[in-house]
Amino acid sequence: MALGIATAGRCAPQRFARFEISMLHRNLSLLSLLFLICHITTALADSFVRLGWLAAVVPFLSSYRRFWLGLGTVAFDLLLAVLITTAVRLRIGRSRWKAIHWLAYAMWPDALFHAAGIGTDTPLGFQLALYGLCLALVLGAVWWRLLRTTTTRAGVRLCLAAASSAVSCLLVVFVVVGPAQPDWARRAAPISYVHTSGFLRADAAVEAGPEADR
Repeated sequence: MALGIATAGRCAPQRFARFEISMLHRNLSLLSLLFLICHITTALADSFVRLGWLAAVVPFLSSYRRFWLGLGTVAFDLLLAVLITTAVRLRIGRSRWKAIHWLAYAMWPDALFHAAGIGTDTPLGFQLALYGLCLALVLGAVWWRLLRTTTTRAGVRLCLAAASSAVSCLLVVFVVVGPAQPDWARRAAPISYVHTSGFLRADAAVEAGPEADR
């Protein structure tokens, strides 16, 4: 994401040509898609929760942590839209391709909220550092491009800078009051279902304890 912003902002080290940076950005995007497909495949193959293939492409269908999983599906669909239109850019025209490519700016925070909300390892120090690094890189790249561009009006740039900062602050606050808390698993999926040993059980019933059996 940060590399794509830098490329669009005409940033290229003197030792590299611009087309080399563009190719690196394209190859990293394809590599990210490959890792994402592996992530989705292993999640679907997991016997702990049965997500279903349809839930991988249609948001908010799964009963397991419906909202947070749905955010990941939305991010995946947006990434597919960006990559597919990039492959047919010459056919649809640069203006249409560029308009669709702006979806990447919605995909990135969507994916971060998905990862933080559904990930069981979010409270770990390494994972928090990784989130912080991603946030700092992309936010820095956005601000750099807004300061560098001269074709966008100052008012629009100010609004975009404020929006990117607000989303970043919202993510930080969300992680602190949500996934970083010990009771997040119960709060994130009070009515989700988990498949274990061939049986269906509600997470809410498990959290309720022995009183649920009376």
